[in-house]
Amino acid sequence: MADINNTPLNEDEKRLAELGYKQELKRTWSGFSNFAISFSIISILSGCFTTFAQAWNNGGPIAITWGWPLISVFILIIGLCMSELVSAFPTAGGIYWWAAKLGGPRAGFYTGWLNLIGLIAVTASVVYACATFMNVTLGLFSTTWTTTLGGDALLQAFALFLVLMVVVALLNIFSSHLLAVLNNISAYWHVFGSAAVVAILLLTAKEYQSPSFVFTERINNSGFSDGMYWWYVLPLGFLLTQYTITGFDASAHLSEETHGAATTAARGIWQSIFYSAIGGWILLLAFLFVAKDTKFINDPANGYGAGQVTAIFASALPAAMFKAVMLISTVGQVFCAIACMTSTSRMMFAFSRDGAVPGSRLWNQVHPKTGVPVNAVIASSIISVLITLPALYKSPAGIPVAFYAVVSIAVIGLYLAFLIPIYLRLRAGESFRPGPWTLGRHYKWMCMVAVVEIVLVSVYFCLPFLPSAVPGNPAFTWYDVNYAPILAGGVLLAITIWWYASARHWFKGPIRTIDEAPRTEAVPEVRTTA
Repeated sequence: MADINNTPLNEDEKRLAELGYKQELKRTWSGFSNFAISFSIISILSGCFTTFAQAWNNGGPIAITWGWPLISVFILIIGLCMSELVSAFPTAGGIYWWAAKLGGPRAGFYTGWLNLIGLIAVTASVVYACATFMNVTLGLFSTTWTTTLGGDALLQAFALFLVLMVVVALLNIFSSHLLAVLNNISAYWHVFGSAAVVAILLLTAKEYQSPSFVFTERINNSGFSDGMYWWYVLPLGFLLTQYTITGFDASAHLSEETHGAATTAARGIWQSIFYSAIGGWILLLAFLFVAKDTKFINDPANGYGAGQVTAIFASALPAAMFKAVMLISTVGQVFCAIACMTSTSRMMFAFSRDGAVPGSRLWNQVHPKTGVPVNAVIASSIISVLITLPALYKSPAGIPVAFYAVVSIAVIGLYLAFLIPIYLRLRAGESFRPGPWTLGRHYKWMCMVAVVEIVLVSVYFCLPFLPSAVPGNPAFTWYDVNYAPILAGGVLLAITIWWYASARHWFKGPIRTIDEAPRTEAVPEVRTTA
């Protein structure tokens, strides 16, 4: 088979044509680059640092030492289920495309919007968290910076957030090949940077904790009673793991730009989870072993926030080493932010290509020279800024509730989007035709475990983070409310109204952009009614 210029199609282009699309994005990514973008988005130099306090304050060392590997196993199972799906359907639409083919247009519509919202929230939270770390880092290197904008740390962080968002967008606009190179560099930075951080902590710390503290200590700074520790407080601490190890669907969204995508994208998903889980656990154990001054770390007035990993560094390390660790982490977070924007923009491009996003003709355009969906990058950046505006407020308790709410939205949106095609693959049973990478007979128990875990996680991360966010509490205030369930519920309601009022009449799922498909084996599909 050949394209309109009579140029023979390679195997990747033939497979894409079977799925109904012509090759528009430039296929310049190697298998390693595909792995690297998911590895960069997971970014143990980002999530392990920025959401560490969530686990420390809600469970303590137990939530980290035991919670991280436990939750990582469940996430790996989810990733393995998704690897089988991307091997069968290697398209930029990824998750929503799988849902549409296995469950019909309605399943694809819901999945696509949940995935897109989750990716935008991930991008917003990563860039904002990077800005907060950069703010601390700049303060360590320059005393002048600490007085900028009246010395208001929130305003400083938000100003840096805006600057970083512009930089991330520009780098994503420049060239697809440049992004592949940056992600390759990012993978090495995360490996060697994490190793350097562990070495710095274990070799230069002033004092060390006992193994008993690291593996058995419980901490409850949540404000909820100790009687709620095991069934409420501790699970809230699992947000550290669930948030950090996410975004691995990027390997699917970049499959149309990856060579040998039916196998390399599948490996990119599960390998990025596996290696991040191991590296992240080692990194977190190093944090805990040097967390000796617990009184300072737990003090909301310590200058960094109760339970923040920066408080551990400040109390445990010499000034020069503190600066080095912060610099390594901040650079890693910049790489993570760039990768997040790449994944988000590709999802918006693919979903718009099938007409599901208002203004689709704008967002599905690809720049002829760079091979980048420029308008999708710009739109993703603007929306990310808008949903992060509440982060300008910090609760009286010193906890950035709005930031954690954005984090929860990211987790809920993405994992619910993962749930739909995994459930549909389970329902399809033996009628599903896998690609070259398959789970075989293990798909049944793996898909069931994945579905149950996602449901439980989604429920917990809709719950209040603080007692003052519980209706009926004398100290209740709307400022501390976890608005993740409000926004997630509002989005689901809006999608439902939109679907039944309008979209069901015109959205028919993936739209073919190629007139003729090669005569090969049929596309794996289960026909259902929407």
